[in-house]
Amino acid sequence: MREHTDHHDAELLLRLYDMRREEKLRRAREWFAREYRGQAAEEFTRKYPPGTEENAFFRMVVTYWEMVSSIVNRGLINQEFFFENTGEFFAVWEKIKPAMPAIRESYKNPHLWKNLETLARNYEKWMTQRAPEAIGAFRQRLRGATRS
Repeated sequence: MREHTDHHDAELLLRLYDMRREEKLRRAREWFAREYRGQAAEEFTRKYPPGTEENAFFRMVVTYWEMVSSIVNRGLINQEFFFENTGEFFAVWEKIKPAMPAIRESYKNPHLWKNLETLARNYEKWMTQRAPEAIGAFRQRLRGATRS
């Protein structure tokens, strides 16, 4: 991983941010943050079957952050610079994490969304070094939001 941030990091980060502003992805991100509750795979399939807008929103959000995570994990954006500017990917991972073993098993793909998982793990370590209680407080807020 590169240690120093340069203008290429900033340009790519701004391009990724601009992609997040695309109308349909914005609606998908809003739905995911507000409505998705981290259901088990079976409940998700029953509640949001293929072909529904919610299923498409879920896939848009998760695959967007999987792509971004791949870019960061490969060092194309300085990881610390990225972490300083967004944490949304961590919230996405935290919401899907409980269902991942069953989802990976059903797809017969143990690598499904591994880039997102790796980046979230790195972010948790980074954040714990900077603000030891922040991750726990975030998880507590997220649990409260998912109960409503």
